[in-house]
Amino acid sequence: MSDEIAENGTANGDVPEIELIIKASTIDGRRKGACLFCQEYFMDLYLLAELKTISLKVTTVDMQKPPPDFRTNFEATHPPILIDNGLAILENEKIERHIMKSVPGGHNLFVQDKEVASLIENLYSKLKLVLVRKDEQKSASLRAHLGRIDGLLERRGTRFLTGDTMCCFDCELMPRLQHIRVAGKYFVDFEIPTSFRSLWRYMYHMYQLDAFTQSCPADQDIINHYKLQQALKMKKHEELETPTFTTSIPVDINDSNAEE
Repeated sequence: MSDEIAENGTANGDVPEIELIIKASTIDGRRKGACLFCQEYFMDLYLLAELKTISLKVTTVDMQKPPPDFRTNFEATHPPILIDNGLAILENEKIERHIMKSVPGGHNLFVQDKEVASLIENLYSKLKLVLVRKDEQKSASLRAHLGRIDGLLERRGTRFLTGDTMCCFDCELMPRLQHIRVAGKYFVDFEIPTSFRSLWRYMYHMYQLDAFTQSCPADQDIINHYKLQQALKMKKHEELETPTFTTSIPVDINDSNAEE
């Protein structure tokens, strides 16, 4: 295992320490892997660490060669795993519920918004179909879905999905958008249209936040995640590549801001 302490979560006696175990890179076995749920909960907890309601410890585990103590404690369970005061929470839904109900400040991240929830719900499955089928019909369906998210953001005029502060939906959506952006481009030359200005403005704001950048896997790890799913072999040079992170914005968001 390798440890990484979230920047704003330095331990002190006044707040509880939460440990989040996440999957390590499938390339080097050390840096952050490309698990969507791991990043989502990392972002949730990072925001709480910034608010100093908790201190956060993040541990990466190489699931291709998990250490003996991990096997002893968790057997075949895959991360994410949340540990709070010695209690290990192993299932995604239970982790989410624990953050919402038991982690100090966590309830503030969870808001009710059926429109946003339904927009996020099927987004990832559409990416998977694009990568598997590799046809224009599936790409068009994904583009249309992103267009609906762009429309919601434009209509609401808020910085984030449900307002001007981040919530659990943002921690769920943005990792998926990054996978769509990186894996979609690599495997099928899919790009988020530049006409989706509100969506790009949203991504721009997310790219400025430590909660996203500290939790975001490298482009190479996102790509390798899907290579493994498709049983494609990794080229030897990929292990030697310097990790890159796609965070540029192909539109001038200042024009959009001027209109607000």
